[in-house]
Amino acid sequence: MAPLSAWGPVAARPFPFALLPAMNITVNEDLRAYIDPLTPEEHDALERSILAEGCRDALVLWGDVLVDGHNRYGICTKHGLPFQTVQNTRFKSMEDVHLWMIDQHLGRRSVSDFQRGVLALRKKEILTTRAEAEVKAKADAAAAAKAAAEAATPVTPPAEAEPAPAPLTPEERAEVAALASREALARAARISPATVAQIEKIQKLAAPELVEAVKQGAVSINTAATVATLPVAEQVAAVGEGKKGLQQAARQVRDSRKKEREARSAEVVEMLSEGAAPWDAEGAQDGPREGESPEDTITRLLATVAGLRQERAALQAQLAALQA
Repeated sequence: MAPLSAWGPVAARPFPFALLPAMNITVNEDLRAYIDPLTPEEHDALERSILAEGCRDALVLWGDVLVDGHNRYGICTKHGLPFQTVQNTRFKSMEDVHLWMIDQHLGRRSVSDFQRGVLALRKKEILTTRAEAEVKAKADAAAAAKAAAEAATPVTPPAEAEPAPAPLTPEERAEVAALASREALARAARISPATVAQIEKIQKLAAPELVEAVKQGAVSINTAATVATLPVAEQVAAVGEGKKGLQQAARQVRDSRKKEREARSAEVVEMLSEGAAPWDAEGAQDGPREGESPEDTITRLLATVAGLRQERAALQAQLAALQA
């Protein structure tokens, strides 16, 4: 590639850029890791693009902290290439930065379904936590004002009081409501509600090795969610055996579940068959007990009958669900 001095006037250069004055850019490692990194292939493709066409998109900063463009910044620094930066003045907190990063990546077609689900769940968690903090702050302020009014003394905030959480914007309030259900969350991430449920299970139960396998595309979300129900040691062993090992482990879990469902179904059918009942027949036919008055016996037996009827209805519902 020709040196910068050989490119000629700015207007004749192959891509627009601005040589910036000397400045410090801080790379926050937590922000860099907040979004899953590019694969080696994706990074190589980006590097080839920048070497051929330059860094066309400006890096986004919050003060001197790099928010978006970590890969572009690394490539440009490596090859001594110029780049543009832009400040986002709407950021007021790290949560604002996280929400912006999530929205940016949810809008990109290259993001995997697993990443979409994880990002949408993160967004819901941030907005829900903000909403809860706002409600608590208002409740605390109202309680303090009431106590002050009753004591006829003004409220004096403590010197070291934590700053009140920033109120939700109208857009954020709408998003909290929009992400309330799993179906709405799925629409935001452009995946199915079933996939959202599987991702939640993976986040809750999966060993780190299994999570990494999903991120790398070595196993499907569906298979990973099934394998995640196994003990951690068995998950790790399945990951170590590769794709076939993971598929085999998932198949064994599904077969085991099928056998359990069939056994439960057969048990309920037997209970509900003619001449059988899913309760202790000896207890159901229990008569007067020693020292028990006739009225107490009748009351006890009526309660027993009512409980047995409820149990029978529940078992019938269970059978219908198993046969559906």
